[in-house]
Amino acid sequence: MNQPRTLDLVEPGECVIVQRLETNGDMRRRFLDLGLIENTPIECIGKSPGGDPAAYLIRGAVIAIRAKDSHGIIVSSPEGEVRPWV
Repeated sequence: MNQPRTLDLVEPGECVIVQRLETNGDMRRRFLDLGLIENTPIECIGKSPGGDPAAYLIRGAVIAIRAKDSHGIIVSSPEGEVRPWV
């Protein structure tokens, strides 16, 4: 079974699917404005040399998110095909 984890643990080149948001306030609103809702695919395309922030491909846009903020995004690996949205 595919175990949920937080987005900050996703490595570059890895693709995941949003399960839920565990954030509040302005950050939650920002994530919702970016389209981060259940079943949204995300690809980690790179991390800065220090590991924070990381760049993610979300709905065709590259977005940088700090680890402390991405810790509130619960994701899991897609079932079956690795990148079904491509």
